[in-house]
Amino acid sequence: MQKRTTLIKDGLPSRHVTEGPARAPHRSYLYAMGLTKEQIHQPLVGVGSCWNEAAPCNISLMRQAQAVKKGVSAAGGTPREFCTISVTDGIAMGHEGMKSSLASREVIADSVELTMRGHCYDALVGLAGCDKSLPGMMMAMVRLNVPSVFIYGGSILPGSFRGQPVTVQDLFEAVGKHSVGEMSDSDLDELEQVACPSAGACGAQFTANTMATVSEAIGLALPYSAGAPAPYEIRDKFCFTAGEAVMELVAAQIRPRDIVTRKALENAAVVVAASGGSTNAGLHLPAIAHECGIDFDLHDVAEVFKRTPYIADLKPGGKYVAKDMFEVGGIPLLMKTLLDAGFLHGDCMTVTGRTMAENMERVKWNPDQDVVYPATNPITPTGGVVGLRGNLAPEGAIVKVAGMTELRFSGPARCFDGEEACFEAVTKRQYKEGEVLVIRYEGPKGGPGMREMLATTAALYGQGMGAKMALITDGRFSGATRGFCIGHVGPEAAVGGPIALLKDGDMITIDANDGTMTVDLSDQELAARRTEWQARDTSFKSGALWKYAQLVGPAEKGAVTHPGGKMEVRAYADV
Repeated sequence: MQKRTTLIKDGLPSRHVTEGPARAPHRSYLYAMGLTKEQIHQPLVGVGSCWNEAAPCNISLMRQAQAVKKGVSAAGGTPREFCTISVTDGIAMGHEGMKSSLASREVIADSVELTMRGHCYDALVGLAGCDKSLPGMMMAMVRLNVPSVFIYGGSILPGSFRGQPVTVQDLFEAVGKHSVGEMSDSDLDELEQVACPSAGACGAQFTANTMATVSEAIGLALPYSAGAPAPYEIRDKFCFTAGEAVMELVAAQIRPRDIVTRKALENAAVVVAASGGSTNAGLHLPAIAHECGIDFDLHDVAEVFKRTPYIADLKPGGKYVAKDMFEVGGIPLLMKTLLDAGFLHGDCMTVTGRTMAENMERVKWNPDQDVVYPATNPITPTGGVVGLRGNLAPEGAIVKVAGMTELRFSGPARCFDGEEACFEAVTKRQYKEGEVLVIRYEGPKGGPGMREMLATTAALYGQGMGAKMALITDGRFSGATRGFCIGHVGPEAAVGGPIALLKDGDMITIDANDGTMTVDLSDQELAARRTEWQARDTSFKSGALWKYAQLVGPAEKGAVTHPGGKMEVRAYADV
């Protein structure tokens, strides 16, 4: 940007705080923070960050927010920084802390909304670094519908263990190896000290990097900005440019719902499948759509997955991490080949003020790399994530198949009411090869909070059983999970879904080729068992998780907690 953007406050929310004699008391507070008269009468831009000291995912966001603020100021806006929470899945994993994870997505969206509403900010640049903070921030953007730009904090650099690249996934799987004597105490201690060597979110195509890829594909992030690792100094340039770009959007009055359309959501689903991304996208894309008032549920996501080739050889199913893809061409390289092959809608608006096709015009294919395959010569012809349906999951379920060779599994059920019971059985090897482990009462309501099961699935994999077992749950899986692991089974057990009616020994068949998951029981038998079923009580009788359990809807619709854009009378942007 060569010159500052001159704007007047007509029609902008901040006029309610800064304009006219009646707002003299309000302006006095702004003067108290060192603002000049000129700054007070410029557009006020919220710079919302999920900075905290909970995990490396978020630790660099404070520095990056300062670069955003410089960009906003250079373009004639007045930045106002604020922070919201983030619950980091890697630390919450495997214990009750994980119940807070998905609920934090709603708190992030709600707290950003309340901050923006309360102070009448005119635009938003949102910085997020960990799994639920990315969709939470994007949900807030489309809910508020003020001009917005999303910034990802960037991925962590891979660690090195005795000359081999490692990620935190290797540590979770090492716990399984350790439990069967295949890794010593000293080796585990050494690995844990080198697996995460820098700031940034988990480096492979787990949930954070999946949703970062989505942020560019859906049009809310600047091209290339989501791929650069957190320690790279170029991140500050992306952040500065994001601050400038949001002021251009204010001037042009391009809003998030001009960008996040049905076609844009389909584009987002395409990049998830093409990159072998996290199954959690099956929750987050419907939730973002819900904020816009667009019908786009798990089954719509699965339909896109079904027609999308898998082309990015990324961990956990492949060889590479996010840093590697950035260095060979970034997310635009992935999107360019998908666009050229007809898998993306090129006419979708983006935060550059141009369409995706226009953004991609100068992107050249890099033939000297093997991270991203041409869409015309994919790793596999269908996506790395598959939707399932059947008498065991009438509302659907989801599985990541990237890197898997066998896509059908049949075996007897082994049922556990809660993750802890299953994890204990796995660590003590109290299971039989060929079983389908069932973890239930971990859904959005039943958990409450829909926990991820990485500790259990990684332990299985570490024991060498990843291809010899299947696991199904009404909870979720981490983006780092691999093996035949099916999540989001709906209806969940807490509301009497078929998963609640299973008994040990019931034969379950999962077929990712056909997109089905069934139990060998008649409708009559399931109906008879339902008459005997009783809802379980919960130990959460107050507080945030109680509130979440009262409000949350089914995973099929994104596990959302309010009526959404469809019921909206007036968006915040129009106050």
